Amino acid sequence: MKDLIRDAKLRLLRMHYESRVGHIGGNLSCLDLLLTLHHRVMTKDDHFVLSKGHAAGALYVTLWSLGLLTDEDLTQFHRDDTRLPGHPPPHGLPGVLFATGSLGHGFGLAAGLALGKRLQNEPGRVYCLMSDGEWNEGSSWEALTFVAHQKLSGLSLIVDLNGLQGFGTTSAVADLGALGDKLRGFGLHVSELDGHDPNAIERALRDGAPDRASALIAHTVKGKGVSYMEHQMEWHYLPMNAAQYDQAMLEISRQ
Repeated sequence: MKDLIRDAKLRLLRMHYESRVGHIGGNLSCLDLLLTLHHRVMTKDDHFVLSKGHAAGALYVTLWSLGLLTDEDLTQFHRDDTRLPGHPPPHGLPGVLFATGSLGHGFGLAAGLALGKRLQNEPGRVYCLMSDGEWNEGSSWEALTFVAHQKLSGLSLIVDLNGLQGFGTTSAVADLGALGDKLRGFGLHVSELDGHDPNAIERALRDGAPDRASALIAHTVKGKGVSYMEHQMEWHYLPMNAAQYDQAMLEISRQ
């Protein structure tokens, strides 16, 4: 898993550098989560929703690591007429069911999927990755109320809690306090862990309560693995120049 994560990070950096686009920090904070989920946990009966749509790069690289996208596909990231836009598209990619990126909407879509699977008596689970900043959105709390009321046991929520959002820290923009405690108040089974530890992630995703929805609060680092990006809000936006790219590739290669 260590080699897989390192290779995926290198491919992610190259893809973003060649396309001259940002959102690198938030992609690096959630890549360990996506790779562990897709390689170690999900089955053919499961579904995934990326509510944190600006982390599309991490999702595309995860699909590449599974052999579902090619190197040539990744060279088209963020280009005109591409299959791989800056946010996930509504069609044309394996396993991607919805266009997402309007923050706070993916959770509701995942909840609807989970209810649909229950009504159709279908096997499998629905997983949804959210950012911590998305909990500023009222639609997230509406979806949470729906999940609790419907007792949707076939749903696992993963929160990429890196402490930063578009205009500052989550505590400075709209402090929610202990998010895990609030989710427990809605009846969810909550685990909190290091979001860069694949073994802990796998255990938490497999050990949820069978009779209710689960939430994994993943404490992560924005820009994880690249020294000048870590904990820096500007890497929510900035593309890398040549010198920054070389440094980032060197640092990740040595890990």
